[in-house]
Amino acid sequence: MSVADPNKPSANTLSKAELFDRLAAGGSTRVSVVTPNRRLALALAQQFDAHQLAAGRTLWDAADILPFSAFVERACEDALFSELGADTPVLLTPAQEQALWEGIIERSEEGATLLALPQAASVARDAWQTAHAWCLTSKLRHPARNEDAEAFERWALRYEAETRSRNLTDAARLPDRAAAVFGHARVDTPALLVRYGFDILTPQQAALLAALSDQGCEIAVCGPQMAQGRALRLPCADSRDEIAQAARWARARLEANNGARIGIVVPDLAKEREVLRRIFTQVMRPAARLAGATAEMLPFNISLGAALNTHPLVDAAFLLLELAGREIGFERASRLIRSPFIAAGEAELTRRAELDAALRRRAEPVLGLERLIALLNSESMAPGVPVLAQKLARLSEFRKERLFGAQTPAQWGRAFSEALSLLGFPGERALDSVEYQTLKKWHEVLAQFARLDVVVTRVGYAQALSRLRRIAADTAFQPESPEVPIQILGVLESAGREFDHLWIMGLTVEAWPLAARPNPFLPLPLQRAAGIPESAAELSLELDRRITRGWMDAASEVVFSHPLRQADRELAPSPLIAGLAEGTLTLPQAPDHRQLLHASSLLERFADATAPPLGAVALHGGTALIRDQAACPFRAFARHRLVAESLDAPHTGLDALERGALVHRVLAFTWTALETKHGLDSINATALDALLEQAAEDAVQHQRRERPGTLSGRFAEIEKRRLARLARDWLALERGRGDFSVFAIESKRTIAIGGLEFNGRLDRVDETADGRRVVIDYKTSAPGAAAWLGTRPDEPQLPLYLLAAEPDARAIAFAQVRAGDMKLVALAAVEGILPGARTLPDGRLKRAADTWDEQLLAWRAELERLARGFVQGEATVDPKPGACEYCDLKPLCRIHERSAADGEGEEET
Repeated sequence: MSVADPNKPSANTLSKAELFDRLAAGGSTRVSVVTPNRRLALALAQQFDAHQLAAGRTLWDAADILPFSAFVERACEDALFSELGADTPVLLTPAQEQALWEGIIERSEEGATLLALPQAASVARDAWQTAHAWCLTSKLRHPARNEDAEAFERWALRYEAETRSRNLTDAARLPDRAAAVFGHARVDTPALLVRYGFDILTPQQAALLAALSDQGCEIAVCGPQMAQGRALRLPCADSRDEIAQAARWARARLEANNGARIGIVVPDLAKEREVLRRIFTQVMRPAARLAGATAEMLPFNISLGAALNTHPLVDAAFLLLELAGREIGFERASRLIRSPFIAAGEAELTRRAELDAALRRRAEPVLGLERLIALLNSESMAPGVPVLAQKLARLSEFRKERLFGAQTPAQWGRAFSEALSLLGFPGERALDSVEYQTLKKWHEVLAQFARLDVVVTRVGYAQALSRLRRIAADTAFQPESPEVPIQILGVLESAGREFDHLWIMGLTVEAWPLAARPNPFLPLPLQRAAGIPESAAELSLELDRRITRGWMDAASEVVFSHPLRQADRELAPSPLIAGLAEGTLTLPQAPDHRQLLHASSLLERFADATAPPLGAVALHGGTALIRDQAACPFRAFARHRLVAESLDAPHTGLDALERGALVHRVLAFTWTALETKHGLDSINATALDALLEQAAEDAVQHQRRERPGTLSGRFAEIEKRRLARLARDWLALERGRGDFSVFAIESKRTIAIGGLEFNGRLDRVDETADGRRVVIDYKTSAPGAAAWLGTRPDEPQLPLYLLAAEPDARAIAFAQVRAGDMKLVALAAVEGILPGARTLPDGRLKRAADTWDEQLLAWRAELERLARGFVQGEATVDPKPGACEYCDLKPLCRIHERSAADGEGEEET
């Protein structure tokens, strides 16, 4: 079985000029033209209008040119509003069809075992349409049918019975209905019907044309004019190179002739859409990516619209509705908070951005409406966003009133609209043209959803919202725009089109001809016998060979391109173009936005590694300022003067900082009660257990104010036991020390050094029996003593406390509180102050002084040097080895770009 060519010459073939002459005679001649798709109908109508203008006409009847599906619908609507109306079934919308199929399959024997019921319903619906288009409905009980085909046969019988009992029909059966009503006085029957640009004519369409012919309608065939141009084959490095070359080629042809008709055909347009849009935009309007660029109409149009739910305005609507029904991921909640499509989105813009940054430090990875409201109303949460808080509170009340229980789709549609209205959707600012069109389409989708009452009974909130989302996802939306010279099309949209220049890309052996894709619910032998192109490789090859010949005649210049590689795979050209001579194109290099930016400015190079002197300002960060100055002067400047910081990412459970804070508080609580080594030695096991349980409870309660969603329930109980166990093990180590008393706990001190003054907090200061003090800092993972020494020390905090807060102290120590590895890392003036403390001189500490007093002088000199550097505005990008590894400021200092510009290797990390 071969695929017949519906456009081959016949006795009723019209040239395009003859067709336009017949159309120019006016509506009284009753000439109608049908095309395979809407885009071709619009293009042909525009060509006819241009023909009339060229002929000097200023007024003419609009040509009756429309897609075949619209021609059929018009006939059935004529019948509906005639005396045939009582017997005319109501046409289901696509969403209603899908819902009806889903319901039938869900209630079937197979429904309980299907993992993806909506997808199965979609394939079944496609099988129903294919069976009608190719007149297979009476042959479904084919001997070669498998279990899937048998299941579909049962579903189809139930679907037909349900639609018949409710007097419903669908688009698949509409041509059969139209064939039956043509000839009726109230149904408009053309005198001449011309089919234009069809690559495939299905048996159902042929039957309709035969019925029209029986009613006295003349049937004719017309197609595009053959250009008789030249074609070449162009190999490209990969798909991105192919798209970039096509964009540069289109720009060059447009610059040579701004009235040229340019086509780009992409077989896998849905997959490549966003890459195409981005590269073509960059080539056609390089300045569009620059800050402050004005919106300009781009000279290209992509025929395939994006799914409606991917447009920002509709995505914001779904975010609001999802938050009203269940918990959502924090990143989605973040987009909602910062969305311009809710009330006061502009007025509270800055404060909401700051709020988002603050929420990232306290929220969990998943966030619900009530938890979000609680966070917004928290006293510690700043800045305030009163409008957002008020709107979310109203949404919470509305949810309790209207968003529970089962309702009909129409009721849910009203509830969804009211919920969005409560939040001020679609925002306070005036919508631009694209946003306005998107909002209009959103309202149409809501109306479609509400009309599901015809086929769907009452459902719950989650199911209703899921169905609404699927309708939006299945709705391709392309904002209307003026006619542009460059058309980026899929294979089907290119049928019957004429161009001055045409580029067909992606024609590898894997992509073209298209692989066979038979419908799994129809018997395969039945599909092949009917000649359905998708059912067999030889049928697909025959159709695609004819399409390829049509491309060759569609323009005076035709380029067939194919990528040579995809990732690490080599690709061969399609056999349908392999015989074409390989050619080359000389294309001008289009400037990118970086080149435009540099070309439009006068550049002056100068070194600027010094900020203005500090002056009298409030500083944040405490001793971390000195640590950052030691690691990299620019880091200290950016963090503590510019207050630059990266956004946090909400995390599950507790991170290292939060766990460390819990340990600090448990030990602070414990030593506040014990006070001395004697207190530790004299407390019995039962009392100590009670004390540690109380300390753990206090720590968890304190931290719960920041993370209530995390530190609750079973997790909180487990964390308390962990903290008590850690503290008990640490106290066991401290029992090995000599007598001491805890002189200070979490002690706030003012630190002054090198012209800097800031606040510090000492975890703990001990005093030995002979009056010598020890400054202790708790760590869950303590570095070695070398971290305190040398120039630009890694950990200057304890030496800083020693010099500026406890100058008489004779030892500093990290207390590593970690399960299975408890230890003190200490440096002391003399032996015996702390067990295991190192003293000077120490040959293993290469950067240490020979005596304690000399080390104090070295620390003071280095810390004062670092402090003075910060005060004087030193901001050199000068990281010490390893400093960049976990630094979040690399996008700001651009150290790797600096290294590349200087011809150096990457900064050591």
